[in-house]
Amino acid sequence: MVGLSGGVDSTVTAILLQEAGFEVSGVYMIMHSLEELNRANIAKAKKVADYLGIDFFIHNIQDAFKDEVYDYFVQSYKEGLTPNPCVVCNRQIKFGKMVEFADSLGIEHIATGHYVRNIDGFIYKGLDSSKDQSYFLARVKKEVINRAIFPLGERMKNDVKEFAKKIPILQEITEQKESSEICFVENSYTDILQEHTEIDMPGIVKNLEGKEVGTHKGFMHYTIGKRRGFFVKGAHEPHYVVDIDANENALIVGKKEDLAKSEIIISNINLFIDKEIFECEVKVRYRTQGVKAEVKIQNNIGLITLKEPVYGVAKGQFAVFYDGDKLLGGGEIVDILN
Repeated sequence: MVGLSGGVDSTVTAILLQEAGFEVSGVYMIMHSLEELNRANIAKAKKVADYLGIDFFIHNIQDAFKDEVYDYFVQSYKEGLTPNPCVVCNRQIKFGKMVEFADSLGIEHIATGHYVRNIDGFIYKGLDSSKDQSYFLARVKKEVINRAIFPLGERMKNDVKEFAKKIPILQEITEQKESSEICFVENSYTDILQEHTEIDMPGIVKNLEGKEVGTHKGFMHYTIGKRRGFFVKGAHEPHYVVDIDANENALIVGKKEDLAKSEIIISNINLFIDKEIFECEVKVRYRTQGVKAEVKIQNNIGLITLKEPVYGVAKGQFAVFYDGDKLLGGGEIVDILN
């Protein structure tokens, strides 16, 4: 069963599996409530399925998506956190609800267009480092990995695009811009938030000593590391958001060096290895370099000690562990010690 979005990556995934001799079915999962986008994507996915001559299913999981992903996204920002809905979605929806749907039809394997590799029951980074999506799969349940196939993991994105150009129904799609990382955010995350809560709430800016030094327009407009959009009295050098106090509607700001952090606490841990103490490389956000670290885990709480400080660590994001290209797991950042 291939998760078909109607885009290039999922279509090429289905074609490659069919060419490899698999009996392929496609499913479009209705997750968000952007009806026009859903209609357009379903039409494209059905066109792909008809072209390939495969069964095509539409599976509506809007309620589960709202409960597990959308509400988590909104609530996280209300609490002053910086969520990563794609990490949560991959565990609960793409490799959760989709697996359940495949089971209901007696289908053994599931496949997606993720740029990752599956080797000996472990997920590895995709060969195309600029497209690698392994970070987003850090919380997928271990038992699902053996059932997952990722045909694009060994390919470069440019090669996939060139391959797609030879497929008649894909020629128009290859010219489209890449879809955004967060499927239900069309423009800005604040557009979503203001549908559910008041985000324009002027508040105070404090320095690291707790002294009031300025004003801001509402804490949900800011994420860790942001340096614009707030006012600091008499500032002669850039100030950055280093923490957010949602209860007080306050930003805590400092200089760039104050963003550097070396000790991180995580929970909601998901590991593909059976160790409680290990050395690894850790990524604290998707678009960051891995940094060497030691991880100690006890009672589903982990302490990450980084060998060198990293900047812009945000509560609510995920710390993801690697041994070279091999994904070891990860956990949600819940506190930053120093």
